[in-house]
Amino acid sequence: MTSLRVGIVEDDDRLRAEFVQLIDTSGDMRCVGAYPSAEAALAELPSQAPDVVLMDINLPGMSGIESVRRLRALMPAAQMMMLTVFDDTTSVFESLKSGASGYLLKRAPVSELLAAIRDLAAGGAPMSGVIARKVVQYFGQHGPAPEVQTLTAREFEVLVALSQGEQYKEIAARLGISINTVRRHIMAIYDKLHVNSRLEAVGKLGRVRP
Repeated sequence: MTSLRVGIVEDDDRLRAEFVQLIDTSGDMRCVGAYPSAEAALAELPSQAPDVVLMDINLPGMSGIESVRRLRALMPAAQMMMLTVFDDTTSVFESLKSGASGYLLKRAPVSELLAAIRDLAAGGAPMSGVIARKVVQYFGQHGPAPEVQTLTAREFEVLVALSQGEQYKEIAARLGISINTVRRHIMAIYDKLHVNSRLEAVGKLGRVRP
């Protein structure tokens, strides 16, 4: 099986080395580049063609948020995940608006980080539970979009699960369906709600709660 190609942008030397080791010993991933700054990543990472990029926010010089915005233009196929100590609402939404598809806290367990990388590469949008709750709270000031009413009962269940930060395998286990079925439901949800990401889908959910 082809290994997932992962790029890392982290200014803390110890953490960067730990992430590289974690990726390279995972069995199904390899680090194709690890950089201490956004500027270094912009200069070198596009030529490495990573599938997933782990990006710190608080970098010296250019921020991780701006780096993601620029890397997305250079590597549109790569998936970006913010990996940071910050869980404030501003950092979360600026990151997601810049083009990041996932957002995990650095204190997340190793197993959660590796699962999130695989999920992101497979088309998911992993977020730590606390981050997902902030997304829901942010959009809670709005009512649900009319398109939500076009969802089937099962699609609605899956959308609520996405809003709670559940991973694909967690949704599959709880609903008693396969991961491929979860993916098909999510594709249908995105199509009916006219969105392209978990963030946008949860935004359509508004005040609705399980």
